[in-house]
Amino acid sequence: MKKSVLDKDFKKLSGIEAVTLARARHVMPASLALLFLVMAGFAAFAATGAGGGWAIIVSASVIGGYMALNIGANDVANNMSPAVGSRTLTIGLAVGLAAVFETAGAIIAGGDVVSTVASGIIRPAAMPDAAGFVTAMLAALVAAALWLNLATALGAPVSTTHSIVGGVLGGGIAAAGLAAADWGVVLRIVASWVISPLLGGLIAAAFLAYIKFTILFADDKLEQARRRVPLLVGLMAGSFVAYLLLKGLARVVDVSTWTAIGLGVIVLLVTRAAMRPWVANKVGELSGRRHSVGDLFTVPVICGAALLSFAHGSNDVANAIGPLAAIYTSVLQGQLAAQAEIPLWALLIGALGISTGLLLYGPKLIRLVGSRITKLNRVRAFCVTLSAAITVIVASSLGLPISSTHTAIGALFGVGLLREFLERRRLLDLIPFRPPGPAVHPETGEPLPEEKLLKARKRYLVRRRYMMTIVAAWLVTVPATACVAALLALALRASGVIQIQ
Repeated sequence: MKKSVLDKDFKKLSGIEAVTLARARHVMPASLALLFLVMAGFAAFAATGAGGGWAIIVSASVIGGYMALNIGANDVANNMSPAVGSRTLTIGLAVGLAAVFETAGAIIAGGDVVSTVASGIIRPAAMPDAAGFVTAMLAALVAAALWLNLATALGAPVSTTHSIVGGVLGGGIAAAGLAAADWGVVLRIVASWVISPLLGGLIAAAFLAYIKFTILFADDKLEQARRRVPLLVGLMAGSFVAYLLLKGLARVVDVSTWTAIGLGVIVLLVTRAAMRPWVANKVGELSGRRHSVGDLFTVPVICGAALLSFAHGSNDVANAIGPLAAIYTSVLQGQLAAQAEIPLWALLIGALGISTGLLLYGPKLIRLVGSRITKLNRVRAFCVTLSAAITVIVASSLGLPISSTHTAIGALFGVGLLREFLERRRLLDLIPFRPPGPAVHPETGEPLPEEKLLKARKRYLVRRRYMMTIVAAWLVTVPATACVAALLALALRASGVIQIQ
């Protein structure tokens, strides 16, 4: 009897311990994020002192840190999800690698002069005064950060650039009226909603089709891989050199689009020559099975994910600290600053905020994007990663607006929809043209029930539920952040808490 009571007590204690650990797992990330924001506030206070406007600067630093946390939680998933979804990297290694390269990109290439009004979305001359400008920037930061937080909770990868642009648009209109907006820039952003995913999807699908029809569907797979993989890896290397020059290192090295493409071609040729002996040696270790060819793309997928993270860190850190730098400069000068240099302490808040948000909240969205939209292997992950780089190059050369987030997700849709199309064609062709007798699998020769064939016609390899959620979030991003920022700006202006001496 005593033993039974003791067992019950132990079970109760075990239950209490399990509940405590579960709650700790939920509370710990929020506690660490709050600690980071407190440290960001102290860093801003230490850098600026208790002079005039210090409360505005500290508040803006905390909000900028909150924005950086949400960028890390949401946007970095697009870079690492192909590597995780294809099981090239574990989630832990992917998050660690992304944190290192995001921070490096932000610190090395993210600290030059930035426009204070998010790509010219609001004309500085139209702002009434420095207080109105600071009010609009604060409202934009809060609105964009809240939207990213909500999108992450809903499992929707959205564009951080579009989020901050919508916030600046709404805050600027609330402060200075409709005439303050540059509607030409707004139309270009709307165009990128369509151009980015379509271009990314088409390029990714084209590369996957090329690999399937020239290597994976060939009788001599390994021989075809030995001939063609060096060119594909060289193309990736050259594309990423051009991509980094145009996007990741644009604030450090100023080169034209065609110069970047020319350097990329040189790297392509050199890499192709260098990869030939390595691929030939590696092919000798592989079996003739289709999935074994994917091992040749392991290193390119990892390198591509790292370089995408570097470029993302160098560019999107400005979405968190660009408005912060504008507020800081305007408060110190007591007047509206058309251009603002990012101080080192603000740059560190942005870089560390992105990495912290990634480490604490990034795995959820990385898993969703990498495995729940469509199934990835290393060949498909290679096509998605390569498409992200080439799409930016093509868009830059044509002067088209582009969103890296929409491009990456569009590439995922592209490879999934191509697989779906090819699978349906294969299955449908079996029914009207098969010889008399029971249907058989075209590869294994095993009998295939007719009802199973008919059911397979309706098989979806891209989950429509996630696709519709993501597209809806894209369409809502700019209007949602604009409306929230406008309301916040009006509330701040009515309260009179923003005073610039």
